[in-house]
Amino acid sequence: MGLKYRGEIDGLRAVAVLPVILFHAGFGLFGGGYVGVDVFFVISGYLITTILLSELQAGTFTLVGFYERRARRILPALFVVMLATLPFAWLWLAPGEMQKFCNSLIGVSLFTSNVLFWRESGYFDSSAELKPLLHTWSLAVEEQYYVFFPLLLMAAWRLGRRRIAMLLAVLLAASLVVAEWGLRRDPTAAYYLLPTRGWELLIGALAAVVLSARAGEGGALVPPRAWMGQVASLAGLVAIAASVFLFDRTTPFPGAYALLPTVGTALVILFATPQTGVGAILGSRFFVGVGMLSYSAYLWHQPLLAFARVRAIGAPSHGLMAALAVASVGLAYLSWRFVERPFRQRRTIPRRAVFVLSGVFLLFFIAVGQGGRMTGGYEAARLDERQIALRKTAEPSPLRDACHTLDSPDFTPPSRSCMYFSGRTTWAVFGDSHAVELAYALAEGLRDHGQSLRHLSFSGCGPVLGLGDLDTPCRRWSDAALAYLLSLRGVDTVVVAYRMNLYLFGEHEGVYPALPDTVGETTRQRVWRSYVDLVTRLHAAGKRVVVVEQAPELRKGIGDLILLERGERIVGVAERWWMRRQRFVRDHLADLPSGVILVDPADVLCDGKVCLAASGGKADYFDDDHLSVHGARKVAGQIFKLAAPSGPS
Repeated sequence: MGLKYRGEIDGLRAVAVLPVILFHAGFGLFGGGYVGVDVFFVISGYLITTILLSELQAGTFTLVGFYERRARRILPALFVVMLATLPFAWLWLAPGEMQKFCNSLIGVSLFTSNVLFWRESGYFDSSAELKPLLHTWSLAVEEQYYVFFPLLLMAAWRLGRRRIAMLLAVLLAASLVVAEWGLRRDPTAAYYLLPTRGWELLIGALAAVVLSARAGEGGALVPPRAWMGQVASLAGLVAIAASVFLFDRTTPFPGAYALLPTVGTALVILFATPQTGVGAILGSRFFVGVGMLSYSAYLWHQPLLAFARVRAIGAPSHGLMAALAVASVGLAYLSWRFVERPFRQRRTIPRRAVFVLSGVFLLFFIAVGQGGRMTGGYEAARLDERQIALRKTAEPSPLRDACHTLDSPDFTPPSRSCMYFSGRTTWAVFGDSHAVELAYALAEGLRDHGQSLRHLSFSGCGPVLGLGDLDTPCRRWSDAALAYLLSLRGVDTVVVAYRMNLYLFGEHEGVYPALPDTVGETTRQRVWRSYVDLVTRLHAAGKRVVVVEQAPELRKGIGDLILLERGERIVGVAERWWMRRQRFVRDHLADLPSGVILVDPADVLCDGKVCLAASGGKADYFDDDHLSVHGARKVAGQIFKLAAPSGPS
C-alpha cells in the first residue's frame, strides 16, 4: 500500500471546514453546516488508519511514534489559540462565564471537553454560541478514539485485513445503533460522546482498510468503468452538500441522518481521483489551499465568533460575522505557516522537545483553569467591591437544585414534589423554571402565617394540556402534576408562572433587539389554548388562580451587565421593546376566566422607560430571564397585595 499524496483529500477538508465556519457565523443558508465535523471525522479515520496499516505492514509502528505525530499535528496550533483567548476572556467574560471558560481550559487540556459541554448545554443551545472553546469537543472525541484504536489495530493485525474489516464493520454498526438509541434517550449526550460518534471515524477506517488492499495508482478505487468512479464520487459530494443545505438544528443527529454526509465522504475518498470531475475540483488550488489551513481555521473561528457575540448587544451583524469568518482563515494561514509547519519538522524540533513543551503547556492551562474554578472566575481580581456585592445578590433559589424537576424520562413524580416550609399547605406554584424562585419567595411570606406551599415545576416545560399527540416527559409530568394538584383539597391558591414568550415566539437571546418568531402560528395557538385550558381547569376546580405574567427578559445576562455597566442601577431592556415582546399575551389575557388574578412583574421591574436588571445595589435576575430571589420577592409582594394569605393557623 502506498502513501501517495492525494490533493482531493485536502480539498475535502475545505468542504468540511467552510460550512462549519459559516454555520457558526449564523448564515441560515448553511443550516446543516455542522456536518463538516462529521466529514472531518471520516477523513481523520481514513488518514490515521492508512498510516497505521502502512507502519504495521512495514513493522515500524510504535505507540510513542504515533502519539508524537498526534502531538505535533494537534497541540501547537491548539495551544496558540488557547493562549490568544485568555486576555479576551479576562476582559469580557462575566465571572460565571469565566468560571465555565476555565472549566473548558481544563477539559481541553485533558481532552474531555466533549463530556464537559455535554453536561453544560446542548450544541445548538443559544448559550453554546458564547463558549469560545466549544468546538474542541470534536478534538476530544478524536483523541479518546485514538487512545483505543491503535491498540485495537495492533491486537487484530494478525487476523488479516478481511477480518479487521469485519471487526470494524461490527463496531461501526454497534456504535450507530447506540447513536440512534441515544438520540431518543439523551440527544445531547448522543451529540457529544465517543460511543455515539465513533462509527463516523470507523467509516473512514473501513475505507482505509478497503483501499489498502485494492488501491489503484491514484490511491482510490479504480472501478471497471471510468464513469462509475465519476458517478460514485459525484454522489458523495452531492450527499455532503445536501446535508449542509437541507439539514438544520432540528435534524435528529448524529444517528441515521448522519449517514448522508459520512457515507458521502467515504464515497469521495474511495472514488475521487484527479481523473474524475470531483477529484479535479477538490484538487484545485483553492480547495487544496483552504484544506491545508482547515485545522487552524477550525481552531480560530469559534473564539472569534463567540467573543463577538459576548460583546454585542443583541445579534452581531452578518457583515461583522462574515468579516470574522474571513479573519479566521487569515489567522489560520499565520498559525499554519509559523506554528503547524515548523512543529511537524522533526529535524527542527526533536521528539523530546515536543513532549516536554506539550506537558508544560498542558499543565499551565490546567493550572489557569483550576485557579478560575477555585476563585469564581477570578472574580476578586477582575471586579470592584460594588460589582462583587451586586453579583452576590444575583442568586437563584437555594432549593432550585433539590426541588426543580429536570427534563428527563425518569423525572421526580409530582407526589414527591417539595413542600416549603412547615405548616398547613394552602398554596401551590405550578409552571416551568420561572416558577422556582417565585415559589421560594412566596413560601417565605406564607411562613409568617404558619402556612406552607407546594412547588411543582418542570424545566423547559411549557403548557401542554390537551396536546394528546405529544408523548414527552414534559407532557407526562404536566398531566400527573395537574391531577395531583387537583387532588390536594387543602390547597386553595395556585400560582401559575411560565416563560410564555419562549413557547409562543422563541428565544430572544442572540436576536435582541429584533423580536424572535421561530414558532409557527399553528403551534402558537395550540400552546395558548393549552395555557388557557390549564388555568380554566384550576379555576373550575374552585382554586383561587394567580396568573403571573413573564418577567421582562434582559438584553444580556446579569453577569455580563454587571461587568459592562459597573453601577448599582443597571438597565435590563427598553420597556417599549418588552411591551412589543409581550403584546400577544396582553392581547389575549381576556381569554382567561373572569376572577383569575393577574400579576405583571413589569409593574415593579419597569419605570415607564426601561426595565431594570438591578437597582439599589441588588440584582433582580440571576441570568438573562430568570428572577433572582430578590426579584422574586418583589413579585411575591405584588401577589400578596392581590391575593393575601389567610391569617395564622
